[in-house]
Amino acid sequence: MQRKHVVPGWAGALAGLVAGCVALGVAQLVAGIVGPGTFPVVAVGDVAVDLAPPPVKDFAIETFGENDKAVLIGGVLVVLALVATAIGILARRRLVLGYAGLAAFGVVGVLAVLTRPGSRPLDVLPTVVGVLAGAWALRWLIRRITTPSGQPVPGGTAGEREEPPQGAAGVERPAVMRAGGEPYAFDRRRLLTGAAGGVVIAGAAAVLGRELTGRAMVDSARVAVKLPAPAVPARPLPPGVDFGINGLSPFVTANQGFYRVDTALVVPQVDPETWTLRIHGMVDRPIELTYADLLRRPLTEADVTLACVSNEVGGPYVGNARWLGVRMADLLREAGIQSGADMLLSTSHDGFTCGTPVDVVTDGRDALFAIAMNGEVLPVDHGFPVRQVVPGLYGYVSATKWVVDVKVTRFDRDEAYWTPRGWAAQAPIKTQSRIDLPGSGASLEPGRTTIAGVAWAQHTGIDAVEVRVDRGAWQRARLAQVPGPDTWRQWALDWDAPAGRHTIEVRATDAAGRTQTERQAPPAPDGATGWHTITVKVG
Repeated sequence: MQRKHVVPGWAGALAGLVAGCVALGVAQLVAGIVGPGTFPVVAVGDVAVDLAPPPVKDFAIETFGENDKAVLIGGVLVVLALVATAIGILARRRLVLGYAGLAAFGVVGVLAVLTRPGSRPLDVLPTVVGVLAGAWALRWLIRRITTPSGQPVPGGTAGEREEPPQGAAGVERPAVMRAGGEPYAFDRRRLLTGAAGGVVIAGAAAVLGRELTGRAMVDSARVAVKLPAPAVPARPLPPGVDFGINGLSPFVTANQGFYRVDTALVVPQVDPETWTLRIHGMVDRPIELTYADLLRRPLTEADVTLACVSNEVGGPYVGNARWLGVRMADLLREAGIQSGADMLLSTSHDGFTCGTPVDVVTDGRDALFAIAMNGEVLPVDHGFPVRQVVPGLYGYVSATKWVVDVKVTRFDRDEAYWTPRGWAAQAPIKTQSRIDLPGSGASLEPGRTTIAGVAWAQHTGIDAVEVRVDRGAWQRARLAQVPGPDTWRQWALDWDAPAGRHTIEVRATDAAGRTQTERQAPPAPDGATGWHTITVKVG
């Protein structure tokens, strides 16, 4: 006789969670073949980034820093886990409800994938295959926990089984009740072993999918690149460019320590063999270059500091490096910029866009399509194979990573990614100074100590840095040497620290005589302002 029964809620939840893991693991595996951006979790995360209002983005960067992407992906996974457990709880009564929940999940994933720039119909394959795998896993687990070993499900209807004979081997009989009050046997061991098997399948698929994303291939291609010698080497660093003070930011920021702020949830894996750069739009002669073409051109080397517009006063999103690349102005002259063009709309491999003023790129500064960073082939995280480096502009309007396309256009015709989201269309970097040591809130011994930090005013240069304690008189700090106006500059001041609690402030003056403003302003819409201020305790 067939009878309806009720699976415990926790068992259904576990079955749903494991089915969700299988769905995501298989989707990751297929995305490794189709493309990493087609993984539904990444696609949903990208949509969340695009739709989030600016205050939410600012909060995420301020609170989580460079871990904001990991937090977002983690949040998406937590939501999916909760949805999967709810699907399992529904499926324990009627499997068709579980199928409906998985289908709804699939629709969300498909829509997210199809809204990404440059999406193709094939890109929905990871989501579709993942949902089908999850449905199979859910059906298998529900049947496994409702059918004792050796007892077939009559009629093939999930949620039903024959009454097992009293004392059947391998069947536990806890106090779980049938609908109607009759007890039935529930095999907890079969549930747990089935769940473990599902987790193994999901994990293996996910690991294999990550291996197939192309990271290993791109890393190998990067290592194989032989950097040509620069036709125009960087200026030799003058003696005294770095004070060598422990805790002070070094003049050159190591590649592994250089900040990374961008919209890419998954770092694009771009094969240099297939990479091309297209320059088109308001030009007389459109250009398309391969990576090999770029390497054969005269290369320029330059020391340039980059800064993120999201950087708070005193924040960490700024760094200085030696870049090697082709001058952007040379390629633009070769293409022939037409009269009236004032904007370069550059596009990343993952669809991000930024708008750079034409006059800044063509005024003689070292604006580069960079292929190397600090003597090494450009790291993948920092834009390999090619990125833009433009001195004097915040990164969101100049420093496109993984750049593949440059459209010569006008600001009144095109908008870049961040402009409709409330940020300024043009954003020159503001003069800033930062106290690196002592750290804010530090406890110091009375006596002579060093206050030190960095200051920057790209393409203008720093002429002076002043420090004051407890709102007393401003004292001129000593400055390190610099090779030119496009880098930050170290500064230091010796201080005889008396016992007590003290407030330390810093301000910089650029080479044009403009002193950093005291007025506090947030990063939006065109960069933070104000004096970096810390407090320390002495004694």
